Amino acid sequence: MTYGLEAQIEELRAELRNADPAERAEIAAELEQARAELASMITVADDAHAAEPPQ
Repeated sequence: MTYGLEAQIEELRAELRNADPAERAEIAAELEQARAELASMITVADDAHAAEPPQ
């Protein structure tokens, strides 16, 4: 699931580079939201991994 989100982030970064000034704020907000969601997913996965007992 993170792969799709990472791809979306890359697409938004490319859009931001080529966006006109009227669109930049909207794209930047979408990019920030996607980055925050990815960070949250990584934190949850790390926490779940740390909670597993060693084998």
